[in-house]
Amino acid sequence: MKYNTQNSKIASITEKTLIVGIDVGSQVHYARAFDWRNYEYSRKSFAFSNDEEGFMAFKNWMNDIAEKHDKEVVLPGMEPTGHYWFGLGMFLQDMGMHPVHVNPHHVKKSKELDDNNPNKNDRKDPKTIAALVNEGRFSYPYIPTGIYAEIRNLSNLRFQTQEQITRIKNRIARWFSIYFPEYKEVYGNLDALSGMMILKMAPLPMDIVKLGVDGVNKIWRDAKLRAVGLKRAKTLVNKAEHSIGSHEAPEAARVELQILLSDYEMYNQRMDDLMQTIEEKLYEIPYIDKLLEIKGIGMITICGFIAEVGDIRRFDNPKQLQKLAGYAIVSNDSGKHNGESHISYRGRKRLRYVLYEAAISLIGKNTEFKEIHHYYRTRERNPLKKMQSVIAVACKVIRIFYAILTKGVAYDGAKMIKDIKRPALATN
Repeated sequence: MKYNTQNSKIASITEKTLIVGIDVGSQVHYARAFDWRNYEYSRKSFAFSNDEEGFMAFKNWMNDIAEKHDKEVVLPGMEPTGHYWFGLGMFLQDMGMHPVHVNPHHVKKSKELDDNNPNKNDRKDPKTIAALVNEGRFSYPYIPTGIYAEIRNLSNLRFQTQEQITRIKNRIARWFSIYFPEYKEVYGNLDALSGMMILKMAPLPMDIVKLGVDGVNKIWRDAKLRAVGLKRAKTLVNKAEHSIGSHEAPEAARVELQILLSDYEMYNQRMDDLMQTIEEKLYEIPYIDKLLEIKGIGMITICGFIAEVGDIRRFDNPKQLQKLAGYAIVSNDSGKHNGESHISYRGRKRLRYVLYEAAISLIGKNTEFKEIHHYYRTRERNPLKKMQSVIAVACKVIRIFYAILTKGVAYDGAKMIKDIKRPALATN
């Protein structure tokens, strides 16, 4: 990715380059064409539909302008508006072009430069996008292919499934608060098998009271559960007898809980199936087994990392990954004022979340990372606050993952500790 500096981007735009700014929409896209001096070749915005016919018309329009003005390279730039750009981006890529992205935040901030007006329209936005491309303020989109595309899509499905499970758990918690608030005093965990068996047959407190201690215990005995017995049955029935839950609309309450429990089991099964498929796919990537050797790192972390990063060999160094995650350090200095630095938050949100969760897990389970976390917070020079230290550990995770996945080296906790402490020792 050495070609990804702003100077190299500007240098890639020459007199023979046709710059096309595209305002992406859900059904219709709008485009305008410019040369390297921002001189416009298109008299008005070219509108084309988001289908094969529209794409071919757009291609012919660009080719006509390029041929008329003796341009050898066409550089299409667009705002990545949701997922609507994807079909057009793939089409342009298949046509041998290299579509680029401009940051929507930059488009919003710079659209007033020409007319000092913040309005947004289909003619103005393509020009703003093309101007940003001409200044080298663009990025090359990464569209994963092969196994990396498989893992990204599977990871997206895993996130969506997890969101559904969380929503259902919240709705079940709401149901208990209304109809059986004492249940959580008996079962702190919704996944408790013995509790789920009772809820399916006797959802409401009145149903549990009707079953009685012997009835509840019989359900467990018939299922040959060993971890529960008369003592737990007595506790459950006692809580049901003294429940303050609502008695209104019992039939609707039973139906609601049965639906929620059914959905909960369905999505949990889907999650298990997805994780099995993800694990099989991950092992197709070299050196994944070496990442799993790190205590505190599991399949979910590796899946999230690979899904967001893709082929790690496309990066020249770990700092580029740190920037991709939004963990680049931003200083707040001006003149004699030295403000507190912070991370940029400009990057892939899910990658940042995955790395943060990995750092928390490693600090809790991995001896070497726990020692590093303690060192960062207690060192004599520039000690870090707790959250700053967690972010520093997350950045360390990036460097370790990069070294393992690009070089195939094994994780060495002792060497990591030595490398961390070496700068401090050198100053003493």
